[in-house]
Amino acid sequence: SDTPSPCSPSNGSSRKLSVDEMYLSDTGGQYLDGTTDITRTMHWGVPTPLQKEAYTRVLIGNIDLSRLIFPPNTAGRVVESFARRALWNVGLNYGHGTGHGIGNFLSVHEWPVGFQSNNVPLTAGMFTSIEPGYYRDGEFGIRIEDVALVVEAQTKNPFLTFEVVSLVPYDRNLIDLSLLSPEQIRYLNAYYETIRARVGPELQRQRLQEEYRWLQRNTEP
Repeated sequence: SDTPSPCSPSNGSSRKLSVDEMYLSDTGGQYLDGTTDITRTMHWGVPTPLQKEAYTRVLIGNIDLSRLIFPPNTAGRVVESFARRALWNVGLNYGHGTGHGIGNFLSVHEWPVGFQSNNVPLTAGMFTSIEPGYYRDGEFGIRIEDVALVVEAQTKNPFLTFEVVSLVPYDRNLIDLSLLSPEQIRYLNAYYETIRARVGPELQRQRLQEEYRWLQRNTEP
């Protein structure tokens, strides 16, 4: 058929991106050794105070759930509110799930892992997305999505936590550091060190110098 799909660009529906607005990019791919599902939100101009606060609170939710330590066989629905708490504190929320299972070269949305009431308890070895957001109709949308692996925590008792395996910097232009706790800032810095250590050498191996310089700038402490 010559009729474009709803997701295809066309002269009638396309619009130019502007530096004066938020841009949400939901990306992913299927690879033989895994499936990716990563969302980042950017603003290339001067964000409004609300946009910056909302983004930072979404990021705090992402961080707080990602660094959470919890007992074995905990249901995802029990810990889901950690991703919403920073938004709830100022009367904001989002209307979708906080995450879903992700297959290994299988389904991007893979049952039965996740954070809803009908998902199975979290167990080491599961992959799930962690993706809080915030949306204002007709104005802007924010979502920060990472893929996380459930792993054993470094605790005396056999508790669990998450290891974020998506290695993509967040938008520094949208982060209000005054809202972050020292622990959250330390988590961000450690995450950026991991990105540099794992992605940087590969960019240099491929002689992608412009991309390498971009990575270094966007993972400054």
